[in-house]
Amino acid sequence: MTDIFDDKKRSEIMSKVHSKNNKSTELKLIDVFKENGIVGWRRNYSVKGHPDFVFLDKKIAIFVDGCFWHGHDCRNTRPSDNADYWTKKRERNIKHDKEITELFEQRGWTVIRIWECELKKKNRELLLEKLRVLQE
Repeated sequence: MTDIFDDKKRSEIMSKVHSKNNKSTELKLIDVFKENGIVGWRRNYSVKGHPDFVFLDKKIAIFVDGCFWHGHDCRNTRPSDNADYWTKKRERNIKHDKEITELFEQRGWTVIRIWECELKKKNRELLLEKLRVLQE
């Protein structure tokens, strides 16, 4: 199916769509924090880059990245409709993620990026290994 809007109009429409946080993944991570006694986190901290969680005392920012949107190919699924648009969108997201990670690291912060798929129970050990720095 082809897009009914030209590139300029589609860009205008998409620029008005703003994330309201990915609540389900954030809530899953909060449960992991609670299960493992991880405290001191804050959500919705107003800083450029908008991490999902910050630990101000440890200068750690956590981003929970959706696998499709941020370029993790765990499922290897790609939409066939408007494939070029979605490929470019993912590439922009990946570039932006790298820029934000660098920005935080230049400020002396540690950045932890968690893939959405790592929140599944079968990947719990990998997730806990990433979060180990929060338990020190």
